[in-house]
Amino acid sequence: MNSIAMIARYLLGLAMLVFGANKFFHFMPNPELPEAAGAFMGALDGSGYIFPALGVVYILAGLLLVLNKAVPFALTMLVPVSFNIVAFHLAYAPEGILFAAVVAILNLLLIYTNWDRFKSLFD
Repeated sequence: MNSIAMIARYLLGLAMLVFGANKFFHFMPNPELPEAAGAFMGALDGSGYIFPALGVVYILAGLLLVLNKAVPFALTMLVPVSFNIVAFHLAYAPEGILFAAVVAILNLLLIYTNWDRFKSLFD
């Protein structure tokens, strides 16, 4: 399981780095979204702070995962991110659910493989 966890950690970390950097540098095109999804994303973008804040969380968590430092902290930061990516795609854009599911599954797999470092939270 160790090599699987390492691959999962790198995959999730690299994905977070790429998508976090995209929040600042906009090098990936925005996908065509259904009207309700576009309105929701437009409202978040209109706040002026949500996407930069998400970018910082993505980049920080991605760096921690790739560098294998404070992995439980990085995974904890990504739980609400993973949940909201899945919830967004279930509610507004189901065609993108595959990537959302991959992010959530990688996060859950890594939490499972690091469970000994999390279980004290539930004592």
